[in-house]
Amino acid sequence: MSNEELAKKIVDLLGGKDNILNAENCMTRIRVNVKDGSKADRQGIKNTPGVLGVVGDEPDYIQVVLGPGKVRDVMQICTTKLGVKEQSPSQESKGQPKGQVGDWEANKKAVKSNQKHQNLINKVRVLADIFTPMIPAFIASGICNGLGKVIKILMTNGVLPDVVAVVVIYNIFVLIGNAFLSYMAIFTGVRAAKQFGVNEMLGGMIGAASLNSVVNTISTAIGWYNKDVVNDSVLATGAGGIIGVVIGVWILAQIERWVHKHMPEVLDVSFTPLISMLIAVPFFVLLVMPVTGWLSTLVSAFLNLFINSTNPVVSVIAGYILAATFLPLVLLGLHRGLVPIYAIQIESLGGTTLFPAVAMAGAGQVGAAIALYIKAKRVGNHRLNRVIAGALPAGILGIGEPLIYGVTLPLMKPFITAGLGAGFGGAYVMLTHVMSTAYSPSGLLAVTHMLPECMLNYLIGMVIAYIAAAVITYIFIPVEDIENA
Repeated sequence: MSNEELAKKIVDLLGGKDNILNAENCMTRIRVNVKDGSKADRQGIKNTPGVLGVVGDEPDYIQVVLGPGKVRDVMQICTTKLGVKEQSPSQESKGQPKGQVGDWEANKKAVKSNQKHQNLINKVRVLADIFTPMIPAFIASGICNGLGKVIKILMTNGVLPDVVAVVVIYNIFVLIGNAFLSYMAIFTGVRAAKQFGVNEMLGGMIGAASLNSVVNTISTAIGWYNKDVVNDSVLATGAGGIIGVVIGVWILAQIERWVHKHMPEVLDVSFTPLISMLIAVPFFVLLVMPVTGWLSTLVSAFLNLFINSTNPVVSVIAGYILAATFLPLVLLGLHRGLVPIYAIQIESLGGTTLFPAVAMAGAGQVGAAIALYIKAKRVGNHRLNRVIAGALPAGILGIGEPLIYGVTLPLMKPFITAGLGAGFGGAYVMLTHVMSTAYSPSGLLAVTHMLPECMLNYLIGMVIAYIAAAVITYIFIPVEDIENA
């Protein structure tokens, strides 16, 4: 089935274009909000050739797993040829007929009608949706930062000459690495604005305001700035980080929506954004930034009790649990909810120790798949061998969904043994305090994100997860399960 045929089939099984409110794609799946979940044939989508799986039990939110590469092509066909709207929550329109609601309001109404646990999942999803499109930038900046650090070490040790060409190459890597991470708050503001239904440039202004040195001037004027120990200031540039920006943009969206509703149409274009910002920015700077800055410090300190503990027992237990339980989060699509935690660590520590630990979950998948391949070859299950052989390269590189939905999850038991094996790799990298300067797909692709002194221990952790998951899977998965797979 061609990608165009697959895209048309998926849209039809989702209830047609008119039943789709909006959609977006991440690296492996298309995420769709539908008007009427009863019109979507989830089982039909799951059985469609080319679809690796369907995720989520929310009635009006569906994730269709297609795998890396294919998902972008199919999504592009959906939006350019089939008329599917890309995800962009719309604002309530002025003059909209009474009783009619826009996409944002329809989604909000759908969320309120769900059970409490669905509300929690949806809130995590909204927060995660802000950061998902930023992942490619994290990958590019992280790799360049890693390569830049390696070049700097080689220059310092005399392995590379301190000549113009090497200096230029080094600074190009630094430039690319800093281009995103230094201004992450601005990109976060833009993405949050898109999610909350407010002008994206206004959201970017909220993010930019948090980075401006004028914040320190304001803080000094009201006696909140500690110039001797800046981190002890009640208010300082960057306080609250990206979480503060998200909250600030949400507040801006509420204010803008209220002002828009009461502003005469002839003045709307000029005065609605002006008045909204005049109200939102003081509120953001004087309340949101100090409070979220304090909370971010508490969260970071709490995480460090476990993640950066000097007690080896605590490190081993924390690493094992994080890696062993990460796959269920991937299964539900909730793993993106960890992105803000990665960002908090990167902002406060210059790197994240959480990501290398959970990255071992992908290595566990690879180890389990290798054991299944050996057993499948022994019993002559050529179909399973072909599926594993096709999904294994992506898994080794760090894209785990093909292995999850194509191999381990359908058999269920290997899904569990993969996590149990991954825990050993997670325990090792947490014990050795492996730190990454960014987050991305796990596996070999993530090696360049690690601090140079952590690269070897990260690779050792992967090997440990491979072996442990392979051994556990080989021992505890009976041959009968492989024969009938």
